[in-house]
Amino acid sequence: MTSIHRTIAASLTLALAASCALAQSDYPARQLGMVVAYPAGGAVDAVGRILAQHLADGLGKPVVVDNRSGASGNIGAQYVARAAADGYTLLMAPVTSYAMNGVLYPTMVGYNLGKDFAPIAVVGYLPLVLVANEALPAATAAQLVQLAKAKPGSLSYGSSGNGSIEHVAGEMFKKQAGVSLLHIPYRGAAPAMTDLMSGQIQLMFATAPTAMANLRSGRIKPLMVATATRISTLPEVPTAKEAGLGNLEVGSTYAVFAPAGTPPAVVQRLNQEIVKTMQLPDVRTRFQALGIEPRASSPEEATRTVADEMGKWSRAIGDANIKPDQ
Repeated sequence: MTSIHRTIAASLTLALAASCALAQSDYPARQLGMVVAYPAGGAVDAVGRILAQHLADGLGKPVVVDNRSGASGNIGAQYVARAAADGYTLLMAPVTSYAMNGVLYPTMVGYNLGKDFAPIAVVGYLPLVLVANEALPAATAAQLVQLAKAKPGSLSYGSSGNGSIEHVAGEMFKKQAGVSLLHIPYRGAAPAMTDLMSGQIQLMFATAPTAMANLRSGRIKPLMVATATRISTLPEVPTAKEAGLGNLEVGSTYAVFAPAGTPPAVVQRLNQEIVKTMQLPDVRTRFQALGIEPRASSPEEATRTVADEMGKWSRAIGDANIKPDQ
């Protein structure tokens, strides 16, 4: 390349960089959309609406929640993966569900979780709680393990279906504890909880809000939380490690994504506003009321979390040879 060609190339590069910087300095210039790939009223929707409200305040532009539900959250995720990478279309992402979908339905999800998105921030963690029917003669997870080893295969646990996070949690528990339990899949967490309270099944991993809502009945009891540390909503319940089950950690991670290729300056601006939002006492209180432990990460930490989730659930599902319902 001649010196004049190098000069022209350098000038074009600087002009492009200046144009991009100018465009990013004006961000946002219009309304943003926060896609929630699940129906209104659920936990993902609630988190998305809390964030959208405060992001709008911080960015000075409306952030409108767009519910695009269907196909286990895949329709909304596909939409964002194909959207313009300009920072105006965001995804409220239940990362764990998407990571599991990618393992269970690799040809059907329509996106690559690790390549098609730019993670902006992890915002929360929804832990699972191991609950038992009140009549079960075990007051702790350690006593449950002793009981299960004394009577292999005699105890059953419910889940919201084959391949659900409750199912995977049960299989991880079995492996970690070295016990045999019978899995009973249901069409949703509600019917499983109904049978747990009536004694048709003895055990269930439930999300923290589901557990809390039904503990008041007195017909179920918590044995442990599947987290590394105790959770604010059930501070008296021991962790898996405290129960002697090592690093058993099962829960749903929530994050905000943009399409892959979104300019780093835009990702950083969005991250800055999300981190500020997650520090607000009102937001933390509202998250905890949903049973979600608040988080606030950098984009780099969020990217590592996505990779960790993909690897973790791929191993767990493969180890247990879990197959989805057809």
